[in-house]
Amino acid sequence: MKAAHQPIQRPPGARLLMVGEQGDLQPMTRSSLARNFSAGDLLVANDAATLPASLHGIHEASGEAIEIRLAGRPSLAPSDIHQFTAVAFGAGDYRVQTEDRPVPPTLGPGDLLRFGDLLRKNLPQRRRGQGELQARVIRQLEHPRLIEIDFLGHPDFVWSEMARQGRPIQYAHLRQPLQLWNVWTRIAGRPVAFEPPSAGFLLDWKLLSELQVRGVGFATLTLAAGLSSTGEAELDARLPFDEAYHLPKATVRAIQRTRQRGGRVIALGTTVVRALEDAADSSGNLRPGNGVATHRIGPHRELQIVDALISGTHEPGESHYELLRAFTTEEVLHHMSSALEIKGYRSHEFGDSIWVEKWVGKVEKNETPGRAGENSTNRQQTAPQQTTLRRPPRPRQNGRIRDAVAARLRLVTEGFVPGLSSPR
Repeated sequence: MKAAHQPIQRPPGARLLMVGEQGDLQPMTRSSLARNFSAGDLLVANDAATLPASLHGIHEASGEAIEIRLAGRPSLAPSDIHQFTAVAFGAGDYRVQTEDRPVPPTLGPGDLLRFGDLLRKNLPQRRRGQGELQARVIRQLEHPRLIEIDFLGHPDFVWSEMARQGRPIQYAHLRQPLQLWNVWTRIAGRPVAFEPPSAGFLLDWKLLSELQVRGVGFATLTLAAGLSSTGEAELDARLPFDEAYHLPKATVRAIQRTRQRGGRVIALGTTVVRALEDAADSSGNLRPGNGVATHRIGPHRELQIVDALISGTHEPGESHYELLRAFTTEEVLHHMSSALEIKGYRSHEFGDSIWVEKWVGKVEKNETPGRAGENSTNRQQTAPQQTTLRRPPRPRQNGRIRDAVAARLRLVTEGFVPGLSSPR
């Protein structure tokens, strides 16, 4: 595949490769995406806005330049803005390939990191330390690049200085500096993501209106999407890191209605899959509220909620690609990857898209491996209610042909007409 070099969220001519429930591949234009939905389906998107999570500064003890890329925090609460997991780099910026960036200076507990314009050498000494964003290293996390830091100051000050001094995280395949408006989707809400939930770039009000006309429901959740690369193979193998999320009760109810009527739950992005599957137990019970997604989803994780995924294009070895293995077989994914490569689909966050349906013949396994000693009680128990979401069995379809008219009539007669509110 070839990298998409320009930060254009909805480029004309964007393509989509559809991977059907029986492994069939169908190329199409992304502008025709709405045709893949049927009445009664539900599209779930991540409404997280992206933080300016790249901060350049100085390591006080050594005087060396440093870049910190924020990668995680314990919750989404606005007041919880001090402690972060972060990946550290030495001098340089996004124009250098991530894997070629120099290592940071040796970082130890208590080390002071200073960020922002006030670090310029020509500033009067008396002004130094006045109003600049600072953080202290709490500890290393089993790797010299991976650290936990604590920002100093009132939450309002940390927010304002992060907005003023930070930049969106970006990589060398993009030729121009990113601005925040490049990485916010049309539905961006709380600024909690460290990299954009980029599958949502394809959303616009035209598409949402088309889905509404087709009788397709729409719901959102919020997950703090993390880093896609660290430049270190050892760290990349641990991706995705833990990601905090919030699952609204309204979204749980929408999924429940969809299941009861035989519709499909379609995730817009791997972050949506991770949040929904983390919030579900092995019996299909879905818990609304706050949580932290800690499990990695792959071939040994049975999908309880999501029936299909819309995502960007991914290459073998990436954590996003590993998640695709929960949907279909290795053979199907191999054919998909070959088609993406041969046909020159564009990769990365501003590239083309795929639609992957859960394969009807996939043999699921009951084991759901997580980290040692981990269980479902590790997520925050802020909403004790549980909703059983097992849907009635769907009759076997002839390929993808579905009786949309009959489905729509059934929904209307039952007094449920799914859809969106008018675009704001």
